[in-house]
Amino acid sequence: MLDDKLVVHMIDTALGQLKYSYTPYSGFKVGAALLADNGKIYTGCNIENAAYTPSNCAERTAFFKAVSEGITKFKAICIVGGKDGVVTEYTPPCGVCRQVMMEFCNPETFQVILAVDDRRYHMYRLKELLPHGFGPFNLE
Repeated sequence: MLDDKLVVHMIDTALGQLKYSYTPYSGFKVGAALLADNGKIYTGCNIENAAYTPSNCAERTAFFKAVSEGITKFKAICIVGGKDGVVTEYTPPCGVCRQVMMEFCNPETFQVILAVDDRRYHMYRLKELLPHGFGPFNLE
């Protein structure tokens, strides 16, 4: 379980990523803060493309940054988002991002924090967001 101080730090970090989002088409900005097992936080923002499908979510940006540095074990991620960077609702991860999480995270213990601010947030285990997910353990 994550302590409250760390959760607030992750929320603040994710909110700080909103300013880096590249969203000229939808205007919906998303920021993420990914906590690795080693305690380091990797950040991400969403990056759109005119063709839409090559766009990349904030969560995947954070995961891919970490994996590109050799980090493949994670404890938690915080996700925030809103139109024009104004966070008013919770922003859950898309299906593709949930599948990426299944590749690198234990669905029983990995925490997903959905936040509006440091007072309004919900925490879920990955298993709750993807109850019958397919991951590397299915191929053993």
